[in-house]
Amino acid sequence: MNKRPFCSIIPPHMLKAIARNGAPHQQSCAWHTLTFSEQLRGQRLALTPLASLAATATGQKRRTIYDAKKQWRLPGALVRGEGDSRSKDVAVNEAYNGSGVVYDLFKRVFGRNSLDDKGLRLDASVHYGRDYDNAFWNGRQMVYGDGDGELFQRFTKALDVIGHELSHGIIQFEADLIYQDEPGALNESFADVFGSLVKQYRKRQKAEKADWLIGAGLFTRRVKGKALRSLKAPGTAYDDPILGQDPQPAHMKDYVKTDEDNGGVHVNSGIPNKAFYEVAIRLGGYAWEKTGRIWYVALTDRLSPEAGFHEAAQATFAAAGELFGSRGEEQEAVREGWEAVGMKIKSGRSRGRRRSRS
Repeated sequence: MNKRPFCSIIPPHMLKAIARNGAPHQQSCAWHTLTFSEQLRGQRLALTPLASLAATATGQKRRTIYDAKKQWRLPGALVRGEGDSRSKDVAVNEAYNGSGVVYDLFKRVFGRNSLDDKGLRLDASVHYGRDYDNAFWNGRQMVYGDGDGELFQRFTKALDVIGHELSHGIIQFEADLIYQDEPGALNESFADVFGSLVKQYRKRQKAEKADWLIGAGLFTRRVKGKALRSLKAPGTAYDDPILGQDPQPAHMKDYVKTDEDNGGVHVNSGIPNKAFYEVAIRLGGYAWEKTGRIWYVALTDRLSPEAGFHEAAQATFAAAGELFGSRGEEQEAVREGWEAVGMKIKSGRSRGRRRSRS
């Protein structure tokens, strides 16, 4: 298994833009978040999952929410456990309810027992740090900042953010995609895909009715933007004097080559995000029923840690054939979806290559 990356919802390019363009308080919060995130990234490499210590009986949901009380130590004070009554703290309830929706989607739709498929307890800490502009999965638990109140609101407010970050845990236990270049962009894309599906599942939305945004409602009214990212239209989520313009490409011809952000993992993820959206729209209905299952099987059964966009296209094509039949409308939708972003699928490899699950 690879060394764990530090996976946070706010990309470095956005925080750096705030540090350049923001008001003094905003700049301070951005630099503090960047600096502390770098420290956490270094610590993150040493973490390993403690599934055996936090596992529960098969099929049981167990959520544990802590209050960091604006400190930097984890996990903080225990404030709500599974089955406890609602808290007076809205962030506690949002973290609790959000992780429950994530668990329910993966259990009911994909037959998965928590993040590791072995009943891993869903731990989360809220009110992390002071004006911390981020949320992250650290390999063992979720952590949510409250935002600076000027650009970002509390990070528990967006269900798709909760879904995105917890999905990094599933990726960690499955394909464990290397957090660099195309594999890293796929890592971020799978998290965006499942984050969006979590929100759609909660709202019972069909593909054509969903907003396909990640982080909608996270910005304050001061920000000129809808969300952090758009799967439907990468590059259009925000255009703000302080945050800058959404840099995500939607096609391989616009792939960004950079040394920043582990090779642009939060930027180039727009390409596979768009491919997923294109497939989901073509198949219609509830996106988790077909397109979501195809992507889930590809992630859990067919992708290796070094997989790039081509391997992901082939894996999803093969998974579509496995689940719904070779040369059916599902496989054709997958082919067309990837072609829409500049990726060709070779039909001769439609069976794909199964990943060993040792």
